Amino acid sequence: MIQLVPVTGIYAGLLAILIIGLAGRVVGLRRSRRVGFGDGEDRALAQAIRVHANAIENVPLALLLLLLLELNGAAPLLLHVLGSSLVVSRLLHAWGLTQTRGTSFGRFYGTLVSWLVTLGAALCNIYIVLV
Repeated sequence: MIQLVPVTGIYAGLLAILIIGLAGRVVGLRRSRRVGFGDGEDRALAQAIRVHANAIENVPLALLLLLLLELNGAAPLLLHVLGSSLVVSRLLHAWGLTQTRGTSFGRFYGTLVSWLVTLGAALCNIYIVLV
């Protein structure tokens, strides 16, 4: 029997679009600066690479935990709160890190909320399985 996971599917799709957009930005900068590998010591390209890489580093684990919650029968409202918070936090982080290499509202709160979503989903999974 196939188990549908529509809530995770929504957020995985939205975050995949974001990640592809960030990757496209890197590719565009690589082409315009004629840099095939690395960042060519170009600050804008290095920054775009970091924005994309940070999403790749954080999104998969959070989505995996969201998927496990959905498969383990978590309430749809909890899944939507976590999923939508993750999308907003990743957008905030990408915007904040794109604006400045230093501290920014978007970077700080994007990171904080991403970590809270991941931690919250991890704890919820542990609770559901043990209780």
